[in-house]
Parts: sequence; structure tokens; C-alpha cells
Amino acid sequence: MKFISWNVNGLRACVQKGFGDFFRQVDADIVALQETKMQAGQLDLQFEGYESFWNYADKKGYSGTAIYTRLRPVAVTYGIGIDVHDHEGRVVTAEFEKFYFVCVYVPNAQDELRRLEYRMQWEDDFRNYLKRLEESKPVVVCGDLNVAHKEIDLKNPKTNRRNPGFTDEERGKFQMLLEAGFVDTFRHFYPELEGAYSWWSYRFKAREKNIGWRIDYFLTSESLKDNLVSARIHNEVFGSDHCPVEVEINL
Repeated sequence: MKFISWNVNGLRACVQKGFGDFFRQVDADIVALQETKMQAGQLDLQFEGYESFWNYADKKGYSGTAIYTRLRPVAVTYGIGIDVHDHEGRVVTAEFEKFYFVCVYVPNAQDELRRLEYRMQWEDDFRNYLKRLEESKPVVVCGDLNVAHKEIDLKNPKTNRRNPGFTDEERGKFQMLLEAGFVDTFRHFYPELEGAYSWWSYRFKAREKNIGWRIDYFLTSESLKDNLVSARIHNEVFGSDHCPVEVEINL
């Protein structure tokens, strides 16, 4: 099965920049979106052969996640069942016969790290949520995790050391997630590949110069490690400040 994840940074804007063409061309079984920035009824974007499931933030024009799937889910849930986290449209979980698929848009620590403390609580609660799912079947989780794990995952690690997305605290929580039994699928295939990024600032011609960060991921339960076929970053695709990421898994 082929899976795609993309932080579209406003789906309505991305649709004007070729989203539909990419969607049809990539021909994935499941496409997960983050930062749709929509409310219910603002855009009717359907594709033949796919069902779609949407989680909207209470706040207009903010956050939001969605899943398009060819495979009919057994069940779909929204959020992680903790009220303090479940008003920003950050998680959609589709349960299938053999696995769970989780699309997530992780909260940003924000300027001056004013949301770092909240982010730390989110990390623990989300990890626990994934581990509860895993008790019954393997988990595939994808999305904008808003962290560059290691220095190889961003262009300028030294100058970004205490910036949101590259604090020791955020990187430590990501490491805890891996140690809890999840595999970073891209690094599974490309453990030492440099210059592989999925997000670039709109400023300073960052994308043109490939001054970026790898903050969009596919993670899988350790039990699926031998089923991984390939991983890819679609840095040729524009339409957002992020690009799509992909994984193929033999399921």
C-alpha cells in the first residue's frame, strides 16, 4: 500500500496550486493532510474511489486534519480522547482490519517557546494514545510532527538550537517515541542522507537554496519494520511550504 502525508498549509490555497493534479498522479491508497485550515462545508473536494474524513479546529482558519482513503475503514475517530487536546482538529484515526492509521498535526512550541510546556504534555499523551492502539494491532502514524529529530534533519542545527522544533525537550520526546517501539521510516532506508527536508521557510529563498527542515514523518510500529518497501520525500511538489512525504508498506 502507498501512503502520502502532506501539510498543505491551507487546503483551499493548495487546491489553487495543483493539489488535485498531484493527488491523482500519485495514486496513493491513503492520503493524509494536515493544516487544512478549514471548517465544515467550506470546500467539497472529493475524488472518485476515495472516502474522506475530516477533523476541524474550533478556531476558524487554524490547524485541521483529514484522511482520504480507498480502503473502507472499520471505524474512524477524531482526537485522542483528552479534552484539553481535542479542540484543535489535530488527529484523525482510521481503523482498518490489519492496522490503525493515524494522521496528526503536532502543536508548535511557538515563538519564545511559549507553548513548550503544553507541547510536552501533548507528547506524553499522544505517545500513550498510540501505545494503547498498538495493544490490538500495528499502527502507522504520519504527519507534521513539528520536530527535527537530529542535526542531520535540518540545514542549520547550531543556530536553531533553542528554536521551536529543535529544542532538546522536543527532540527528546521524539526519541522517546522511537524507543517506545516506533520506526522513522525515512531514516530506516536513508540513515545518513543529508539535505533531505520537507519544510522550508517562505523567507530568504529558503526552498530555492534548500535551507530546510525534515519535520514531516511516517512512523510505524516496530512489528511492521520488515514490511516496509520504500520511503520518499516529494520535494519536487510545490503548493505549500511543506512537501508531501510517502511510504510504501506491504500490508
